[in-house]
Amino acid sequence: MDWDKLRIFHAVADAGSLTHAGDALNLSQSAVSRQIRGLEESLNATLFHRHARGLILTEQGELLFDASRAMVQRLDAAVARIRDSKEEVFGELRVTTTTGFGSLWLAPRLAKLYEQYPDLKIDLMLEERVLDLPMREADVAIRLKEPSQADLIRKRLMGVNMRLYASPAYLDAHGRPEKMDDLAAHRIICQNTNSAQVSAGATFTQEILTHNVDSLLTVNNYFGVLQAVLNGLGIGVLPDYILQDFPEIERVLPEEESREIPVFLAYPEELRHSKRIAAFRDFVTEEIFEHRKLAQATGTA
Repeated sequence: MDWDKLRIFHAVADAGSLTHAGDALNLSQSAVSRQIRGLEESLNATLFHRHARGLILTEQGELLFDASRAMVQRLDAAVARIRDSKEEVFGELRVTTTTGFGSLWLAPRLAKLYEQYPDLKIDLMLEERVLDLPMREADVAIRLKEPSQADLIRKRLMGVNMRLYASPAYLDAHGRPEKMDDLAAHRIICQNTNSAQVSAGATFTQEILTHNVDSLLTVNNYFGVLQAVLNGLGIGVLPDYILQDFPEIERVLPEEESREIPVFLAYPEELRHSKRIAAFRDFVTEEIFEHRKLAQATGTA
């Protein structure tokens, strides 16, 4: 296998276009086309269907692309480990977590990490999909459940409960519920129970909605739920970690909450000695410690 041709094939398959791949590789379209044609001849297989909208992989092309993608990811991992052998903390660190935790808790605290490591470049990927860490879709994850993969190092950070919150202005205008059945007279703001979220949150929301709730606003992430609550639209179902940063909202029905949701930090075994991972892990651990200490002092735990 000609490694240079394989590198060019991977770029073309990833871009779906000879022109875009050529731009990325700093090669002319004709040079890229010759390399692809040479690779197809050496394999005696057609790798792409030529289409008016671009290039589409054939079945044989898909097989080769899967293999080349795995090789690129392994090479990226090797490069990361080589760079991390130095003492300085620098370079890109790809962090994945949920939209709610990332936007409401993690992102506002990252200024402290950048103050300590100004050469660090963080790529914060916020989505509910669980990215594959061993395949290097991300370097480190903060997940709201224990990771199931065996080849990950994991650390339990904290526990989270879903609770009910509203703005004092809303409660002054519409009354403060004293029991769950009183929620029928209020607008509930929550994630759709069919949307991607932790099961404890969905279960808690489903229980709330059994109390004849007629007025409802559903949002597909907790950042949107919080904005609606802050603007007095109703009573929101939110994770308890938001209260320290948004003390202006008030807890509703303090005896009601979801079961505890564990929060884990995880990263691949092969990045055990990564300086960037260690810096991020220590930063998050310290922030969690401060979070717990403040929660105990203010009675918001």
